[in-house]
Amino acid sequence: MSTLSNRINNLSESQTIKMAKMGRELAAKGVDVISLSFGEPDFHTPEYVKDAAKKAMDDNFTYYTPVAGYPDLRKAIVAKLKNENGLDYDASQIVVSTGAKQAIANAVLCLVNPGEEVIIPTPYWVSYSEVVKLAEGKSVFINTTVEQNFKITPEQLEAAITPKSKLFMFSSPCNPTGSVYSKEELEGLAKVFERHPHVYILSDEIYEHINFIGGHESIAQFDSIKDRVVIINGFSKAFAMTGWRIGYTASNSEIAAACDKMQGQITSGTCSITQRAGTAAYLGGLESVHKMRDAFKRRRELVYGLLKDIDGIKTNLPDGAFYFFPDVTSFFGKSYNGKTIKDADDLSIYLLEEGHVATVGGDSFGDPKSIRLSYAAADDKLVEALKRIKEALGKLQ
Repeated sequence: MSTLSNRINNLSESQTIKMAKMGRELAAKGVDVISLSFGEPDFHTPEYVKDAAKKAMDDNFTYYTPVAGYPDLRKAIVAKLKNENGLDYDASQIVVSTGAKQAIANAVLCLVNPGEEVIIPTPYWVSYSEVVKLAEGKSVFINTTVEQNFKITPEQLEAAITPKSKLFMFSSPCNPTGSVYSKEELEGLAKVFERHPHVYILSDEIYEHINFIGGHESIAQFDSIKDRVVIINGFSKAFAMTGWRIGYTASNSEIAAACDKMQGQITSGTCSITQRAGTAAYLGGLESVHKMRDAFKRRRELVYGLLKDIDGIKTNLPDGAFYFFPDVTSFFGKSYNGKTIKDADDLSIYLLEEGHVATVGGDSFGDPKSIRLSYAAADDKLVEALKRIKEALGKLQ
């Protein structure tokens, strides 16, 4: 009998973290590994944000913080949602957490009862289904394809909803596909939700500013369903603040109070210094954000051209985030040096061992046909990585 709980035994290890770990272990042996596995901007946190953190320490912001966040940070988030997204919230409806991942966990654990269904379009971020497991809910997947740019239709959503459905979880821009829903597409989904008032919506908008097709659209803009939407956002991607660990939810008052209560029993308030930095980020404008977005757009074009030059790779052109999610099924069943590729996870490991490029297999994203490549790396690294991938794939027969 296991000493550990069923809860932890049923939980899967994060594949993105696992592949990054395998890459580091190989690099520690002296192998030149290029990592395209991690969802982390390779830019530095803006100087004015770091300066605010330094000042916070000097001003002795070193004590416990309110569980839901400092009032001025929550007000800054409210102003951001109003000015950038046209959404009206009160500061009491904002709960600041230790990263968007905790914000997601708070919301799911506060909404989902054992046995209730959570609808998740595939591909999805690896932690969605695992958090549903923790809540003892049941994940119901809506499959998409590269041909439909990995976006669901209203008809697919309608078919997935049952009396047991409690929550719908999605991201736009999407990790791992980079897909971005337009206002018209979101409106089509919102009309479905109007017919099913028992279903709540978790809208993960952490990649909001890494969007190459115009302004961000939130499903919370539709008044008929806004009260059932939980927005997830944060500072990690837009402001290159992954290590600062700060995210938040915006929701109706009942859900916000529940998330506050949940968090109060797990981590309490987010780091005081991080909160000062987050406030500065939102008050400091978007100049650095737009520079980073423009760099990612240029890299997207670079990688797209290189991927299109590899026989057997099928890919679309993502509209946001910093990932490609190509279909690699043409390589399944092929072999090299006694190694046969059975699925995308096998191919990802093969690319690491043979090409010395770390990617992530698509199975943990709910799509075993594809692999995820991050282009959050310098141009020369991207060119070399795609060269290695092409050479490694060319060896498979």
